[in-house]
Amino acid sequence: LLSLLDQYETQLFRGKPSDFGEDRHLTILMLKAGFRTEYVPEAVAATVVPDSLQAYLRQQLRWARSTFRDTLLALRLLPSLDRYLTLDVIGQNLGPLLLAIAVLAGLAELVLTNNAPWPTATIIAGMTVIRCAVIAFRAHQLRFLGFAVHTFINIFLLLPLKGYALCTLS
Repeated sequence: LLSLLDQYETQLFRGKPSDFGEDRHLTILMLKAGFRTEYVPEAVAATVVPDSLQAYLRQQLRWARSTFRDTLLALRLLPSLDRYLTLDVIGQNLGPLLLAIAVLAGLAELVLTNNAPWPTATIIAGMTVIRCAVIAFRAHQLRFLGFAVHTFINIFLLLPLKGYALCTLS
């Protein structure tokens, strides 16, 4: 950690100081330096949880920006990462795009044909189940399957927020 402290404390994005997503940024610095990271299911961490919708959306905006920004910074690392981590990084970035396309296709079907977009709903449900199943399998914890309920929050709140985050990375 000490060998990376300078880079960590002076992180820049597009030439400007950046202080969000510091945990993700530190992880990328460590991976670039040749260190490994591990998921430890027994680890206990404390955090401040947003207590209002506005605070939650601000948190999610910071997280979305750091996901997009740090993925750009780490593209060269992807081939050397664990295949599940690489899949997760790709999923965190392509997932919202695919979800947006599916939602827009479903809305177009509803407007143009006046029919319920069942194929689109099936695709979204399938994507959700696959992602939650991979996480549950990797973590050896079935409780991650319950994360599928988050899809509704994702579609109606977080998807527009991620679009905004992508447009305002700087």
